[in-house]
Amino acid sequence: MSRVDDEYVEAVLTLVEQVPTGRVTTYGALARAVGTGGPRQVGRVMALHGDAVPWWRVVHADGSPATCHGGTAVERLREEGVPLTGRGRVDLRTSLVP
Repeated sequence: MSRVDDEYVEAVLTLVEQVPTGRVTTYGALARAVGTGGPRQVGRVMALHGDAVPWWRVVHADGSPATCHGGTAVERLREEGVPLTGRGRVDLRTSLVP
């Protein structure tokens, strides 16, 4: 999937909107839930269209937060009570949406 179409964008953004406050999902989990593409395609959607949804709730597979928006993801996650490890990564064992 080299090109991201409108349906894919809408599917990804709809799923991100459903992630509850204080919880996270990963780029890969979103791709699996949509059923096509992969983490990179989801990342592209988030980079181009994610400003209107809680983008900070989407993290990398290792729990590291997004680095866009001036690095404010960590601050937003902390405000929501998402537990972070000493390395600044999200504790996926307790915060990942099932």
